[in-house]
This record gives sequence, structure tokens and C-alpha cells, in this order.
Amino acid sequence: MTIKVGALIWPQFTEWASVKSMGIAAEREGYETLWTWDHVYPIIGNPNGPIFEGWSTLISWAENTTRIRIGLMVGANTFREPTLTTKLATTLDHISNGRAILGIGGAWFEEEHEHFGMNFGDGFPERLRWLGEALPIMRGMLDGTEPTATGPRYKAKTARNLPAPVQKHLPILIGGGGEQVTLKLVAKYGDANNVSGTPEQVAHKEEVLLKHCAAVGRNPNEIERTVGIGNVVIRDTTEEAQKVYAAQFAKNGITPLWENQPVGTPQQLVKHLTPYVKLGYKHLIAGFSTPHDEESLVRFAKEVRPELEKI
Repeated sequence: MTIKVGALIWPQFTEWASVKSMGIAAEREGYETLWTWDHVYPIIGNPNGPIFEGWSTLISWAENTTRIRIGLMVGANTFREPTLTTKLATTLDHISNGRAILGIGGAWFEEEHEHFGMNFGDGFPERLRWLGEALPIMRGMLDGTEPTATGPRYKAKTARNLPAPVQKHLPILIGGGGEQVTLKLVAKYGDANNVSGTPEQVAHKEEVLLKHCAAVGRNPNEIERTVGIGNVVIRDTTEEAQKVYAAQFAKNGITPLWENQPVGTPQQLVKHLTPYVKLGYKHLIAGFSTPHDEESLVRFAKEVRPELEKI
């Protein structure tokens, strides 16, 4: 069984040199995908701290790597017009020579929207309606169909996207596990999804996604399943791993510590992640908190992935 691993590099409470270095290390260690957030305030712990912007980070990684695929986990649809988001993804595709992934979601962090003057809408249902309007515009521009849109939120007129992406089909990854709307959008427009939660919760989301695929006539095998596994810390002993984990979250102002995280020895992580692999979620997105911990990034690829591939 082939396991794919992705590195989600936290961009908050850190220095730029560390963010850049972790991206380069992820490629060196054989990760298939590389991700960061699309936020303007820290989203975990203390919001009154430093954070680097997402698209700019992707551009730097693209110019400092040659193989790994790159995207936002996930882009905030509310931050930009879908036409501009598509143009950004297309430009990244050229900079990276065909390695871009357009990650997108409905957005959720009200404080950053309010402070930066961005429209947060009346609630999550409205933001999901906006995402539903945005996705066909993005797909159409990526595919070169010059879409026109006259929706209540987004308007476009034969929107050209030249040059076209390097990839013949630049993939769209849709983040979130909302059962009524988000997973239906995945079934209609997604080339990949991203969910999180316990194995039982992910199994339920999978059932819902399959039902939506059947309802819209979509082959579910066309959708790559990815799962966010949480914050990874690997050491030779549980106690040492927990100590590193606690220091990371203290740096970010996070209390209390998250429970049920992939923190421990390589053997403990294999046991923790095996249920997701058995569900068919074989693209594991590992989060790496700050202060960045390159040892865990290396050991996840070299010690945990090979054992999961034996399942």
C-alpha cells in the first residue's frame, strides 16, 4: 500500500528562515505535498502575534524546491474574488513548473475578517453559499472555458486565464467535512478533500461523501482522500515527545494541550494512524508546529511511513 505524506508547516510565531527551511526539508525527506495556512492572524493560541501570508510563502517554496506539490490548507474563499484566486494558483503553477494545488474552503476566523475589513458574511451557511458560487468560476478558468457568473455574491464576464496552467487539470482540494454542503461541493467540484477527526468521524464523513457522489453521478475514485492528522512530535520516548509538544504549544499561547495527537514514539504513531489508512485515507497531512521541529518531520517520513506501508 502506497502512503503519501504531506507537511503542513505552521507559519505563526516563527521566523521566515525557519518556514523556508522546513519546506525545503519536506522535499528532501520525500514528502509528496507541502502546505501552509491562509490566514492573517495566528489562528491557534494567541491571535496577537506574528504570522506569514500564505500565497507568498508558497511562491518562495516553489522557487526553492523542484518536486513536491504545493498548496494552501486551505485558502480562505472570503479573502479574494475567485477570479483572482484562480490567477494566483495559475501563476504558482508556472513558478513551480506544474506543482500547484488550489486548496479552498469557506473560511471561519471572524476576528481577522473584522480587523482587516473583509466580508465575513452573516454566518457559515452564507459563506458556504459563496464557496458554491466560487468553485465553478475557478474550475472554468482553470480549464479555459472563460466562465461568466451573475450570482448574488460573485460576478464575472468571460473571465480569461492566460497563460493557462502548466497542468492540464490543476487540482482543486476542498477542505472541511460539513455533511450538508461542503461534502456535496467536494462531490461536484473537488479533485481532493481534506477532513480531520477520529477514525470513527472520518469513516462517517466518507459514507456521506459517497452518498453525495452517487447523488450527483460522480465517480468517488476521482477524488483523492486526505486527512489532517494533527500536530506531529516524534521522539524515542513518550515523555520526551510530550515535553517538546508542551514547549511548542506554550510558545504559541495554546492551553490546554490538544488531546489525541500523534505525539510519541514512531511505534505509537503507527498504531495511532493505522485506522485512517485502513479506511482508505492514505494521504496523511502532518502538522508541524512552531518552534519548528525538523527531527519529527524527518522521522515521520523515514520511520513512520514505511511501517504504515506494510499494512
